[in-house]
Amino acid sequence: MTVMTGTKPLACGVGGGLEPPLAILAELTHRCPLACPYCSNPLELEAQSRELDTATWKRVLDEAAEMGVLQVHFSGGEPLLRRDIEELITHASGAGLYVNLITSAAALDRARIERLRDAGLHHIQISFQDTEAKEADRIAGFPSGHERKLKAAREVVAAGVALTVNAVIQRSNIDHAEAFIDLALELGAGRIEIANVQYYGWALLNRPALMPTREQLIRMDEKIRARLPSLKGRLVVDYVVPDYYARRPKACMGGWGRRFMNITPSGKVLPCHAAETIPNLAFETVKDRSLAEIWTDGPAFAAYRGTAWMPEPCQGCEFKEVDWGGCRCQALAIAGDASATDPICERSDKHALVAELAERDSTAGQAITYRGYVTRK
Repeated sequence: MTVMTGTKPLACGVGGGLEPPLAILAELTHRCPLACPYCSNPLELEAQSRELDTATWKRVLDEAAEMGVLQVHFSGGEPLLRRDIEELITHASGAGLYVNLITSAAALDRARIERLRDAGLHHIQISFQDTEAKEADRIAGFPSGHERKLKAAREVVAAGVALTVNAVIQRSNIDHAEAFIDLALELGAGRIEIANVQYYGWALLNRPALMPTREQLIRMDEKIRARLPSLKGRLVVDYVVPDYYARRPKACMGGWGRRFMNITPSGKVLPCHAAETIPNLAFETVKDRSLAEIWTDGPAFAAYRGTAWMPEPCQGCEFKEVDWGGCRCQALAIAGDASATDPICERSDKHALVAELAERDSTAGQAITYRGYVTRK
């Protein structure tokens, strides 16, 4: 997900000296024409019948602006499947929010782009599954999708809307990472995310089909870093390497409950995309309380905010206010305990397990399980 530079000063809409989040991710729907096997949505997707209505989303956007949020990222699923998307963009922009649309671009043409732009949209992010059409369409599970994306991306730039290319990297396309850069330059994008798959949601299910080998990663890393100096002033590059080959954890979402709020189609407010995988966390909805109240003292946000919850060796670590303990969902997925030290960290007693999983899965021949539409019971 691309994070933009805000244009609005922070407000004082939250209490206790807590800074407001930088951004909210508004998941308008889990419906999507693509079936990407690395989707970060939960395995049990929320049904259309449970989606928040237009009036509720408008109230949420107003509350976000009032508490000092700078950006809203409209996402899904595919947010363009919401018939009220232009209305929501107009409302968000009118509230002073920087508005980004994260889309598959499957239903995006010049007329729609111009309507979105005129509604107040600032930026569009389009995901690409590969640089070669046949492989891209195979990964997305959507015939002719790649050509539609290319056409839409060119129309975005022609309409004067800022464009980010989201290059989703996994085992079958990692050797095309440089070609993704060439594609972004050819399309006229201002930014590219070379986003190696992070293993949550559908990606965790498909880890044995997606994990690159260490040799592939080293080869890609050398090529990308060699290209970076020549791209200065031409293309902004966000480069995210796979956690499983790292020695230090990342500050997931800028730290739990510090910079980010995720709102699901039904209105649940989460500290991160995968937080629902953690048992015994209580998630409030925008129907229960205001965003500011949930942000300030919601139990899910308070659970791993700050450093008091940290075990050793995190508690005595000099990096604890840099990585903020890493990723709780990853700790659960690998170590079986969301409160444990992130196993990605070389100081974790489970770090060797990460290397074992990466080596095992990177050579596995497991077939892809495509993202499906499963309603919650």
